[in-house]
Amino acid sequence: MHAVIVWWDLADSGQTIESLRHYLREESVSAFADVPGLRFKMWLSDPDADRWGAVLLWESEEASRQQLPSRAVELIGYEPTVAHEFDVEATVEGRFAVEQLALRGLAFPKGTQPAQQ
Repeated sequence: MHAVIVWWDLADSGQTIESLRHYLREESVSAFADVPGLRFKMWLSDPDADRWGAVLLWESEEASRQQLPSRAVELIGYEPTVAHEFDVEATVEGRFAVEQLALRGLAFPKGTQPAQQ
């Protein structure tokens, strides 16, 4: 397995965390649902530091090299401020109350998230 972490400092971009949340809801989340070899993607924000990013977990390094259905660079206006790749040493899933992980987070207002199972 292979992991990729990217961060953008939004200070020099016309985009905001809220405008990028709209992009997630309207386009990006559903586009990434069909990416071969992608096991997990989590988008992150840090409003205090005006940063936006993502963590991607891939089945292989080869899978991580494919063209992605993302317009983040186009929208933000530049490549990620920080980008790192890692080999994954181990994974685990802990105990959880909500089974479905997809479509959760601040980009999806309460009431639009899937019902708890």
